[in-house]
Amino acid sequence: MADFGSRLTWADLPPHVHSWAAEALGSPVVSARSQPAGFSPGSADRISTAAGDRAFVKAVSTAQNPDTPGLHRREIEVLRSLAREGVTVAPALLADLDDGTWVALLTEDVDGRHPHAPWTDPELDATLEALTQIATRRAPASWPDLSAELQAEFGLWARLRDEPPAELDPWVADRLDDLHEASQRTLARLSGDAIAHTDVRADNLLVQGDGSVRVVDWPWASRGAPWFDAASLLLDVGAVGEVHLEVALPRLHALGATTDDVVGVVAGVAGFLLHQSRRPAPPGLPTLRAFQRSRGEAAVGLLRDLWTD
Repeated sequence: MADFGSRLTWADLPPHVHSWAAEALGSPVVSARSQPAGFSPGSADRISTAAGDRAFVKAVSTAQNPDTPGLHRREIEVLRSLAREGVTVAPALLADLDDGTWVALLTEDVDGRHPHAPWTDPELDATLEALTQIATRRAPASWPDLSAELQAEFGLWARLRDEPPAELDPWVADRLDDLHEASQRTLARLSGDAIAHTDVRADNLLVQGDGSVRVVDWPWASRGAPWFDAASLLLDVGAVGEVHLEVALPRLHALGATTDDVVGVVAGVAGFLLHQSRRPAPPGLPTLRAFQRSRGEAAVGLLRDLWTD
């Protein structure tokens, strides 16, 4: 399993955030369970009130990381848009707080767990079904274009080609030009009108008791190709076990992706991960680079399975 980041807990939050949650829920919060998965330095807690109601709350300030409050603000707007579009795979937003320093959001507490590691075929199929439901909905025109959002990330093979690290996998070193070309070719196909979560991985997924899957953590939502989320999910599956391509590829093809599109998505994200893993850790996220390195190496393994010379 991933070595996730260091979080605030509910007890670390200032009193006015506690009071806001109690007022929004109509009863004082009497218990909180921190959720360790993910990399935000802010809090992420399942809470219960004296009246027996449950919710999920996350909060952060600029003291933890200068960029994370902006991500929370973005997620608040995305969840409002998804509610208007009737996207029930995402959690319902109950309330939000923004005092200029602290930003918090309160959502329904989705009763579920993260997918198993390694993934099981039924959980992969249920996740692909949830992503298909999302992909069939039109994103608001105001959302950022996915191709534009990923332009820099999908161009990082050029950096690795010009300054290859000494530890670079020989299979990768022999194909740097090809990997760059595959990423760029697919980047041009990522524009579209579908809702794209853009950050699908196990810690942003919750498997409910009936086996269905809900998708959480929406700050990176974009407007793009309907198959991007499903294709990028394969990196997460491959990082903790074997990707059963005979299960996944037909679902991706049904969303309009070619196998070459899947290769390009995996290549583009792999180049980003391998490049970023060489950079210093950002404030409040000490384990992020090790996670990116391990995921980048796993992505290379998946590319070997998909690649045809």
